[in-house]
Amino acid sequence: MATTILEPEAPAAVLRPLCVDLDGTLVKSDTLVDSLLVLARTRPRRLPALCGRLFRGKAAFKAYVTESVSLDVAHLPYNRKLLQFLQQERARGRAIYLATGADLRLARRVADHLGIFSGVLGSDGATNLTGKRKLDGLRAHLGSEAFDYIGNASPDLPLLAHASEAMVANPSAALRRGLRSRGIVPTRVFEERPHSLRTMLKAVRVHQWAKNLLVFAPMLLAHRFTHGKVLHSFMAFCCFSLSASAAYIVNDMFDIEADRRHAQKRQRPFASGDLSALTGFGIVAVFLALAICGTHYLPFRFGGWLLLYLATTMAYSTYLKRVVLVDVLVLSGLYTLRLLGGGAATHTPISHWLSGFSIFLFLSLAIVKRFAELENMRILGSKPNNGRGYLVADIEQIRTFGTASAFAAVVVFANYIGSHDVTILYRHTQWLWLILPLMVLWLCRVWLLASRGELNEDPVVFALTDKMSLLIGAAVGIITFIAV
Repeated sequence: MATTILEPEAPAAVLRPLCVDLDGTLVKSDTLVDSLLVLARTRPRRLPALCGRLFRGKAAFKAYVTESVSLDVAHLPYNRKLLQFLQQERARGRAIYLATGADLRLARRVADHLGIFSGVLGSDGATNLTGKRKLDGLRAHLGSEAFDYIGNASPDLPLLAHASEAMVANPSAALRRGLRSRGIVPTRVFEERPHSLRTMLKAVRVHQWAKNLLVFAPMLLAHRFTHGKVLHSFMAFCCFSLSASAAYIVNDMFDIEADRRHAQKRQRPFASGDLSALTGFGIVAVFLALAICGTHYLPFRFGGWLLLYLATTMAYSTYLKRVVLVDVLVLSGLYTLRLLGGGAATHTPISHWLSGFSIFLFLSLAIVKRFAELENMRILGSKPNNGRGYLVADIEQIRTFGTASAFAAVVVFANYIGSHDVTILYRHTQWLWLILPLMVLWLCRVWLLASRGELNEDPVVFALTDKMSLLIGAAVGIITFIAV
């Protein structure tokens, strides 16, 4: 007798089409904002035309931005948990649709890259496919067929309300409130963002504030310790730290595409999509406002140096960092501006010895940062793709520039010890000669580790975390105290 084997029926959810949003959902960032940042960096001349396009409607605006720049869809910060779920559903034979308010051409490029979608719906230059319009578009495409939907923000509420199964990815606070008010309980939540406060602290790079301790140097080296000068130095430190953090955020937002292609930098908050660009602009505005308010309690000249520092950092972020050798000169100049700002805050003149020493030392540190980047690329066998203009073949020449500058700083310091000026500030000047071998040891060690590919790309981070560097710093402090 023949036996008939009945296949189990597929669950209803497998038969229903699954529709997923792009911005903030499948991708943790907003592709429109990402494209605008790339446009501002690569084609700034097109920015004035944006206002006119916006008056024609948001769909026309998105179309113009998509025409102007080609976003790197291969390195977008995809929600890995959600993407894995979609791949599993696709393997089970489920039809998956990418339904987004992003421009249709960009959405199709994302779909082509992932290769898991049965169809794509997006804004076409005339209709901005969000909210109710997206729901109407899905109904026109699917007919009366039931569907499941995955979204992340309040414009997705109409679709989540009409979906047979509502799912969310990194839901916004507004969406959570909207879902509660409608009594909708998501069946799945694809959360992939770390704690916001921790992410913000990472974005402002608090560890980089150590560079701003240079504002205390003029007061300390001149041995002018008063309550007022210490207070003014601390306020100057806060102003520079807030300004530096704002500049780092702007730099990171302009560099999102290059950072996403970098092995380590792709974990930065904006490149990874863990922090939105809109939040970044908010932090920049608050930090700059606080820094400018702080200048009112300091001498007028300090405000001038701080504004010059801000202008230089912005010029560096937008253009100068892509000009070979000019970038390292600007970086070393930013260190010197901190010294000048500290001197202005405390009415302490900067000696020619300190100026010469700082220029050569900071130039060497700026060059070793570029050298370390190239050396790590050489070891990995990759090519530079950050647009800075350096080639792996430049390594030896850059090493020469950096080491020469390091020893020039040592020579300046040696001449200072042998000058008459040092006897005014130090009682036992002979002790200062012990600092020279320690300085040579630290600089040679930094360059040796960089040559081995073992140096963190930021020498400041290295100095703060390296035990040998901390011991050398403590020894220099003790020797200086004895000499005084």
